Amino acid sequence: MKGSKKNPNFKPHAAQPSDFIRAKVAADIVSDKYGGRVTTRFPPEPNGYLHIGHAKSICLNFGVAAEHQGGTCNLRFDDTNPATEEVKYSESIQKDVRWLGFDWEGKTRYASDYFEQLYVYAVQLIELSLAYVCDLSEAEIREYRGTVTEPGRQSPHRNRSIEENLDLFQRMRAGEFADGSRVLRAKIDMASPNMIMRDTILYRIRRLHHYRTGDEWYIYPMYDFTHCLSDAIEKITHSLCTLEFKDNREIYDWILRAVAIQNPPEQTEFARLNLDYTVLSKRKLIRLVEERHVSGWDDPRMPTLAGLRRRGVTPTAIRTFCDLIGVARTDSRIDIAKFEYCIRDDLNMIAPRVMGVLHPLRVVIENYPADSQEILEAPSYPHDVPKEGSRDVPFSRILYIERDDFLEDPPPGYFRLAPGREVRLRYAYFITCTDVKKHPDSGDIVEIRCTYDPESRGGRSPDGRKVKGTLHWVSAEHSVPAEVRLYDRLFNVPDPEDIPDGADFLTHVNSHSIVRLTNCRIEPSVLNDPPGIRYQFERLGYFVTDSVDSKADSLVFNRIIPLRDTWAKISGKRGRSEPRVEESMPKKKADKVPKHYLDQPPTSQHESAGVQLNYNGLSQEESRIIGGNTALIAFFEDALTAHDDPAAVAKWVINDVLGEISGGSVDSLPFSGVDLGSLVALVSNKTISRSTAKSVFSAMAVGGGSPSEIIERDGLTETFDAQSIEKAVKSTLATHPDKVNEYKRGRHGLMGFFVGQVMRETGSRADPETVKRLLRDSLS
Repeated sequence: MKGSKKNPNFKPHAAQPSDFIRAKVAADIVSDKYGGRVTTRFPPEPNGYLHIGHAKSICLNFGVAAEHQGGTCNLRFDDTNPATEEVKYSESIQKDVRWLGFDWEGKTRYASDYFEQLYVYAVQLIELSLAYVCDLSEAEIREYRGTVTEPGRQSPHRNRSIEENLDLFQRMRAGEFADGSRVLRAKIDMASPNMIMRDTILYRIRRLHHYRTGDEWYIYPMYDFTHCLSDAIEKITHSLCTLEFKDNREIYDWILRAVAIQNPPEQTEFARLNLDYTVLSKRKLIRLVEERHVSGWDDPRMPTLAGLRRRGVTPTAIRTFCDLIGVARTDSRIDIAKFEYCIRDDLNMIAPRVMGVLHPLRVVIENYPADSQEILEAPSYPHDVPKEGSRDVPFSRILYIERDDFLEDPPPGYFRLAPGREVRLRYAYFITCTDVKKHPDSGDIVEIRCTYDPESRGGRSPDGRKVKGTLHWVSAEHSVPAEVRLYDRLFNVPDPEDIPDGADFLTHVNSHSIVRLTNCRIEPSVLNDPPGIRYQFERLGYFVTDSVDSKADSLVFNRIIPLRDTWAKISGKRGRSEPRVEESMPKKKADKVPKHYLDQPPTSQHESAGVQLNYNGLSQEESRIIGGNTALIAFFEDALTAHDDPAAVAKWVINDVLGEISGGSVDSLPFSGVDLGSLVALVSNKTISRSTAKSVFSAMAVGGGSPSEIIERDGLTETFDAQSIEKAVKSTLATHPDKVNEYKRGRHGLMGFFVGQVMRETGSRADPETVKRLLRDSLS
């Protein structure tokens, strides 16, 4: 996204800038500060691998340029330290920037391209008596610098003549002196409150081979000298840096003034990314690699772009995350759940669905012919993903299901397979458990015996009986063996660097951050796909073949991110206290709405808004309830971005959301306003019934997740067209002839009874309005 005039990806900036940096750029354009130009740069050092923190800077620098016609962004390597720099890092960084979806203006730039010009600028400072050669050692320079409470002392070499300094500096370049014996320093102010301004070092002697310039140079410029002048040479307009360089801005400006740069670039600082359960310090990342806590820089648990790419995270998800967190002036920690949300939201729309069993449990269908098999057609995408496609799934007598999908003695609320219980096999048949086989020594369950209903192909029963559980499965004969690596957060605390003095951040490494499963089975359709395809393993999560270890004859899948296990969340969920109610409210709302949303002002944990919302369809009371809290207003308006029906969304917010949080904050919910809006939209467009939506909402409240994910995971995707509902209507009326006669004699109150019967027969997934219409037609 170069943002140049020829760039087809040029994206005009918003009418209202979204952050303070974009506001500053917009103001500079209005004032014609740089002749209307916008030129930024991304200046990494080629001494390591990029990580998610760098991605924020990349998206900002390239994004700001792309938002303005003719805007450009340079990629420039700050390669002034030959001791740590290598070609492999330069190549890796270029690959990562392109992978993120960006490209730079013109050729790749290097600070080493400017070494001669930087030397000339240094000579200019000496000639202006603004720089001098100092013979103090590194330790002596540190001692002479003073402290934050005490001024520094002048170097005994500070007042050398210009001629002597020029001679010594030229001899430094020629390699006459040993490493560390002399440096070139700026002559500024040893009493400055900014320690960086106490005669900062500009050049040091390093007799090292440089990976680009070879052995040409014996002296190398320091960052503070190189950075600002490289910006000026490239005519950068806006030099965007993270906050740790805030104190460096003073030396940045001083050097540009000293060498008389006209219309100089301006440095602006923004908050770096601090992500929960992650470290981004290069020093700490090196320790993780060198001490073998991870397998390398591209380990899928690492926050490096190479690691995220190998794990299966898409560049779209990373860019979306960087847009979501925005640009701030002060440092803060970002909840990793925001990043995980962006990953799931992206993969949900692009990942084809397949079935995989990670902990196989053998199932034998006793009444299915032993020598038979059949091919079932399964959709590759759910109905709410605008993609088409299907795959063939073989079905046979012996299957595998997840071991967690069977319990011999299930507790209440467990709807998966159990002795005597009937469940639906996704895209296949209803099966009923008839027997359990156990290992004679350990007592572990080794096999489940079942029968199937041959009339239920496709997962629907012709007699309309209701089945609550839907399981994924694979055919034992046809499925593909695979290793699956379940990756989790690398650290087990949100801030691994928040440790007592003397402690080691490595003590917080999550020992369960990788689990290798070697006996997994995947449906055979994956063999037809090229490497690198990201899948949703239905009910389990998102996975991708490992780019290093996976081979055609030995598949290895990495879990990108899991779906949430609703049962596990429910079983560990703590009860909520009953909300206090407002007696004067109508009972339906009073039972749901916490008192602090009805009385003004709200409790201290919330910011009072007291706003009367003006949306079509909202009653005065609904407007007052939602408008009484800023967090709730934001949640409500986020929901409207997914479904622009204020009245429908408000009812869900008041009757369901507020009842769920029970006096707490909407910020504590594991789902967003957008998720709620998506759910309301599914009800409004009759994709699901309201009763199904209630089940989906309950799952969202327990473990989060998008409605479409939950519907697919929990087997709620059945839809009933008019023909199917009509069949259920006829069955209901035939079963209750006496009630039909009573209705025809004028007892029209029985309509509710008939609707209830049809809804039961369709598993509460039919549209109630369609049911009523067809009943009226039949009864008339």
